[in-house]
Amino acid sequence: MKRIFAFATALLFATGLAAPSSAQDFPQKPIKLIISFGPGGGADIIGRILADHMSVKLGKPVVVENKPGAGGIIGNEQIANSDPDGYTIGIMTAGQIIAAATRKSMRYDTTTAFAPIGKIATASLMIVTRPDFPANNVKELVAYAKANPNKVVFASPGFAATQHFAGEMFKQAAGIELLHVPFKTTPEAMNAVLGKHADILFDTVSAVIGQVQSGQLKALAVTGKDRFPAVPNVPTAFESGAIKDYDVTTWYGMFAPKGTPEPVIAKLNAVLNEALADEEVRKRLEKVGVVVTSSTPQVWGEFMAGEFKRMSAVREAAGIPQQ
Repeated sequence: MKRIFAFATALLFATGLAAPSSAQDFPQKPIKLIISFGPGGGADIIGRILADHMSVKLGKPVVVENKPGAGGIIGNEQIANSDPDGYTIGIMTAGQIIAAATRKSMRYDTTTAFAPIGKIATASLMIVTRPDFPANNVKELVAYAKANPNKVVFASPGFAATQHFAGEMFKQAAGIELLHVPFKTTPEAMNAVLGKHADILFDTVSAVIGQVQSGQLKALAVTGKDRFPAVPNVPTAFESGAIKDYDVTTWYGMFAPKGTPEPVIAKLNAVLNEALADEEVRKRLEKVGVVVTSSTPQVWGEFMAGEFKRMSAVREAAGIPQQ
């Protein structure tokens, strides 16, 4: 609990540790937006869309730099060690909070090393299976799993990935036993389901919607508390009546190194939120398969603190060892 409290406290107040009188003259040079994943992924696409708009509004280029590796740790480490002046910022994802919850030690502490700028978007996951699987909805899936404990295999694109934790949280909420088999990528996990080496997959709507629409995969539910705009006819898992307190989404937000001056954070938050309110930007983000969700730095910091606490509890309940 002390660690969680420290996380919330650091996120809420770190922005005020160094404070010029104003950010009126900020920025004076290009801003580096580090994406801790490779080109073409969700965080990369979202970051580039926002960088385009923010560059215009700030009057200086916001330059995207990809620093992939170790589930986002390499890029985040660079941000954590950067000068806290607003000229190095990054995109935080749900998976990076899970990384913090599942590792014994890293060269930076995700819970204290960063200052929040603002939330960007959320994206629901979808529970899918092959067409011949005996369950056609979550209620039938839960009943089948209870009748066949540890015989239903759920695939994921990696140990301790968001998709893995979505499955673990589903198990805990439904009171069932599923067998987890991790793969290296979403396509590999999807092929395992299609090839009948696994039964179900939890993955982002954008990753599986093509196979669902073509009939290769069958959608059972989305994992968020609300139906997802891209697939409005797919019910939430909660709607089945067979599962309670299940709300899993992946998400994206912007952050800076701890100690970035509060006026600079406030200016970056204002420009970020202005971008998210722009109709063209929103349309481009929605095409990526996310729902735009802006916030203040304080709300964003509180959200991340809550997610760290929640993912730590999931890890402990699932018996997942810290690496």
